[in-house]
Amino acid sequence: MTAGKMKGAAAISAFVVAGVLVLSGPSGRAQDASPSPVPSEEPLRLVAHQDVDSKSFTTSGSCATCHAQSDRAKAMRDGKGRGIAPYDLWQSTMMANSARDPLWRAVVSMEVAATPSRKKEIEAKCLRCHSPMAHTEASRAGVSIGLDILYDVDAKAQLALDGVSCTVCHQIQAENLGKPESFSGHYEIGTERVIFGPHAEPVPGPMRAFTGFTPREGQHVRKSALCATCHTLFTEAYDAKGKLTGETLPEQTPYLEWRNSLFNDEDDGKGASCQSCHVPTHDQDGQAIKTRIAHAPPGFDFPFVNDREPFGRHLFVGGNTLIPAILRDNAGELRPRASKEAFDATVAAATEQLQKRTARLSLADVKRSGDALAFEVEIRTMTGHKFPTGHPTRRAWLSVAVSDASGRVVFSSGSFDATGRILGAQGKPLPAEGAGGPTYPHQVAITSQDQVQVYESIMADAGGKPTYLLIRGGSYLKDNRILPVGWKPEHKDAKRIQPVGLGKDADFKGGRDRTRYSLKLPAGVQGPLKVEARLVYQVLGSRYADELFRYDTREIRAFRRYWSAADRRPVTVAQAEKMLP
Repeated sequence: MTAGKMKGAAAISAFVVAGVLVLSGPSGRAQDASPSPVPSEEPLRLVAHQDVDSKSFTTSGSCATCHAQSDRAKAMRDGKGRGIAPYDLWQSTMMANSARDPLWRAVVSMEVAATPSRKKEIEAKCLRCHSPMAHTEASRAGVSIGLDILYDVDAKAQLALDGVSCTVCHQIQAENLGKPESFSGHYEIGTERVIFGPHAEPVPGPMRAFTGFTPREGQHVRKSALCATCHTLFTEAYDAKGKLTGETLPEQTPYLEWRNSLFNDEDDGKGASCQSCHVPTHDQDGQAIKTRIAHAPPGFDFPFVNDREPFGRHLFVGGNTLIPAILRDNAGELRPRASKEAFDATVAAATEQLQKRTARLSLADVKRSGDALAFEVEIRTMTGHKFPTGHPTRRAWLSVAVSDASGRVVFSSGSFDATGRILGAQGKPLPAEGAGGPTYPHQVAITSQDQVQVYESIMADAGGKPTYLLIRGGSYLKDNRILPVGWKPEHKDAKRIQPVGLGKDADFKGGRDRTRYSLKLPAGVQGPLKVEARLVYQVLGSRYADELFRYDTREIRAFRRYWSAADRRPVTVAQAEKMLP
């Protein structure tokens, strides 16, 4: 047991569960723990966090001893004195909550319910990246873990529930990064308890004394290839009987998309890595950060530690506003580490990312001739990967409205209700919003209120039919997600992740898409007319949710309850408007 783990020893005893050390209260049970729920019970309550140590890892609270904010220290503050401690920023992110994420657990349970004979393979693959500490320890012991580990109260559950924690990313080895053998969760974790960071000659004594880990310089922690180990995921397709079909699906490939973009810095160092956007080394005002990277365990500054740069703000911000809000609003059941205020900050950061650094929208060639109105809506992205990227739950679409001089809407495409469902001409959800309905085709030109430009990926099963089960998906029926800036169709990675289902759309190119609207207005519409266009984004599309809710598992029932109470409206990413006589 390290010195850092011995604090408070008068009231704390240690016990070992399957080779894992956990701190417990006098009763011998993990403090503030909840019993495993009966499978049919709701709510589905997770155990509260408790710091544990294993052979290869420690949970994030141990790191927080020196890498969380302290009022008595100047360490980990930007030029204006704002706190930017790694633990504080990380704890409310999707990385920290990757295993507590109720949508992820619901989707995994759906996949198992659809193909129960492959339960072991499904859960093992998903937990490899969502519970990497527990997965690694189990793998080294020659066993596998499943979803049930998340509902236990022992040390292994604590490792699993701490998500993508500090001692995961900072122990990944450099050797196979960027190579196909590192993808799909095949990161390599060292066995010597060495923590890699971007700074030369780190002072090893304090970290070694309080955690048993030794800091060492490792510039690979700033490389996109590190993120690629989990964010380049290929999945194998199975039929309903659990037999492999021989097809492999690129479930998410932001790293490969990034390599085929202007952001790629692997060749000449002139682009921007994943970390440049998601772990920025500048403050919120755009100023480079230079600060002490830790304080002493009692909370005051180390006297012998100097300011360092670069210093990355561990925001890990993407476009997910839904799940952090659900975690915040259901903390009594999901038991995250972070406070309400921390989740509020993460939701705000994700919203800002979507609205300021994702895409721009413009209207062009707006013309009216009598009752005929025509215009073009152009999207230009600012991202180094597809938008949306990642798992097929996500979608974006164009919401366009035309109103007359009185403010009456005379045309609408892509409007939505308070639950986030896309509406048609009659003000009702379109058939494509419901399970088993048709799918939205990619649009070159829109002439009807029932036509909508939806940017999404839709999987296809072995028979070429749409599926919302990852385990059935062997290819894509549709993938019209907007390509990153600088995309080249001849790039070595392009064939595996190319667009699908575009038809003949010459305006769909790297970093942009243009949709033509040709409308017939109701007779007698008086100008001036206002044309409004919005690009909106939804973490969980209503259609995907409806397909998910066809299955009945304890995880799905719990998620549906959270989701029903959540704000499901899409986030506006960009907007434009024009007036014409």
